[in-house]
Amino acid sequence: MVVLLGLASALLYGSGDFLGGMASRRAHVLTVLTLVETAGVIAALAVAAASPGPASLAGLAWGFSAGLVGGLGLIIFYAGLAAGPMSVVAPVSGLVSTVLPVAVALAEGERPGAGVYAGALLCLVAIVLASSAGDTGGDTGAARLGRAIAYGTASGVSFGLFFLLIRNAGQSGEVWPVAAGRIGELAIVLAAAAVLRPGLLRGIGGRLQLAAAGAGVIDVVANICYVAATRTGAFGLAVVLASLYPGVTVLLARVVLGERLRWIQRIGLGLAAVGIVLVAA
Repeated sequence: MVVLLGLASALLYGSGDFLGGMASRRAHVLTVLTLVETAGVIAALAVAAASPGPASLAGLAWGFSAGLVGGLGLIIFYAGLAAGPMSVVAPVSGLVSTVLPVAVALAEGERPGAGVYAGALLCLVAIVLASSAGDTGGDTGAARLGRAIAYGTASGVSFGLFFLLIRNAGQSGEVWPVAAGRIGELAIVLAAAAVLRPGLLRGIGGRLQLAAAGAGVIDVVANICYVAATRTGAFGLAVVLASLYPGVTVLLARVVLGERLRWIQRIGLGLAAVGIVLVAA
């Protein structure tokens, strides 16, 4: 079950990131994130209110803290998706986001079988290969590539901490901690918007609102799947599988935007598929 839930979260994270990244190319990042997080809070609270079981104060605190960190990561990540190639920003972020959670999982004594180790290692290598950019086109392209890697690295650090904190929150439940996390994310986005972008929601088109709201709802479902994965299986495995989300973003960027994939990126996506088979065996 952890494999299924981990992969579901990766698929949803990648799809939501693509929608949000597309919207960020047509409006300011904070405008898009305000819409994304507002929709996410509404969806998460609706699901939490309908779910059985009381909310735990500790779980809500962990979830809110995760949201504050994750919200900062989303601001950086969406700015990167808008400024640099999605096929670079997303994979770098995905790779970096695995470092802290996997280190914690190993420190806690998780020792999966050899096949799982091999599959997880292939998945990490796949993320590295998928992040290899094509021809930079001179100094301008090199600078753009450097910015994309910087955005991916900074957001990945935040996401890694988010994965760890929301896992801790999920030990007391699946849905209410996610709702608290969305409130934390909305709080940090609104604080940034109040300082940097007052009046940011003026003149926003209906299609952009729909895309941003869709990204928010998809991300909520992804969070629930991820928390459920950490509750049903090994934490380290759940993180590695969830961190495959860049592959989804890269594929959508290729299909929808026509961003070219180098042969090494295609090999990376192939290795990811092999890695998934190994960890699922």
